[in-house]
Amino acid sequence: MNNIIIIVAFDIPYPPNYGGVIDIYYKIKKLNEIGCQIILHTYKYGSRKENKKLNDLCTEVYYYDRKRSLKHFFSLTPFIIVSRTSKKLTKRLQNNHYPIIFEGLHTTSPLVYNEALCKRAFVRTHNIEHQFYFGLCKSEQNIFKKIFFWTEGLKLKKYEKILDKVEGIFTISEADQKYFSTKYGYKTKYIPVFHPTTTPSIAISSNTKKFLLYHGDLRVPDNIRASIYLINIFKNSPYRLVIASSFEKKRILKQIAKHKNISFKNITDKNNLSELLAKAQINILITFQKTGIKLKLMNCLFKGKHIIANTKMIDDTGLEDLCHLANSKQAILEQTKNLLYKEFIQNDRKKRKRKLKEFCPVNAAASIQSIIFKL
Repeated sequence: MNNIIIIVAFDIPYPPNYGGVIDIYYKIKKLNEIGCQIILHTYKYGSRKENKKLNDLCTEVYYYDRKRSLKHFFSLTPFIIVSRTSKKLTKRLQNNHYPIIFEGLHTTSPLVYNEALCKRAFVRTHNIEHQFYFGLCKSEQNIFKKIFFWTEGLKLKKYEKILDKVEGIFTISEADQKYFSTKYGYKTKYIPVFHPTTTPSIAISSNTKKFLLYHGDLRVPDNIRASIYLINIFKNSPYRLVIASSFEKKRILKQIAKHKNISFKNITDKNNLSELLAKAQINILITFQKTGIKLKLMNCLFKGKHIIANTKMIDDTGLEDLCHLANSKQAILEQTKNLLYKEFIQNDRKKRKRKLKEFCPVNAAASIQSIIFKL
């Protein structure tokens, strides 16, 4: 019994191809590798389907439909939570005494219906959720979506108080740790983000066309805004920019088509992205929301060369000195000029490798195990 952990995921964590589920999938994988048995409960919706590969890592896997009817938008409970409610899930959690990791506030509805579960509940906070939704509101152009994001942020700010009752909180970034530890005290523990790589492996590319790469999910308003921002910066420059995503946003593609030095690359799998990260002379990371820690930053640090990033991307991550800071059009173009033909040398690799030891997923899994089982 002492090595069994229940994980409740807000989305099916396979394939691990976007931020939140990358953290969940590799958390499961590393906990499994150090001897923990995982019982997974996960919600399914959209294009993600039940996947047998999760059974290779988990002793049991249960799937629940996410309910997204119109009435849930008008609930006093945040939509991301009320749409993930299941009586079956709550009953199954009641029928054992194993510790539970709830992934995000999204999955914590069982704690509302059965407070006894709080005594063995740990919440992995993926963001300061109300701040995240207020940020989405600022980036969104559609008025109806703006209203939804704002009201959702207000609901989440109130709902967050449920963390008072849980046994522990695992934060995902140093900035989030400051916020949650101030509010919830000693039970808050910073556990670095889980990811697929344990040591940096920056490939030497034979690519002779030096280019900058920006990658992100173009269904997310912040990434759409960042893409347009970068297109406007580089459209009249001599530099080649590649924007990559697994989702083709027509609005972005129309903008790209107007400029010969800017192109779009469809990411079909994780190997495809890894190859792009390694080939790019510069990975450029821009965000207008300071929330959590961006998995794309970790991906670039482990697999890419030079990185240009703005303050909101790297501030309070502990990774600031591994990136080149740029917060304006002029600064971005200046950094590009300095780095485009600058070799990424052995000393750069050594410095990055030393710093990234702090983000070792095996150590993060061991920390979770020791906290949950009080080893």
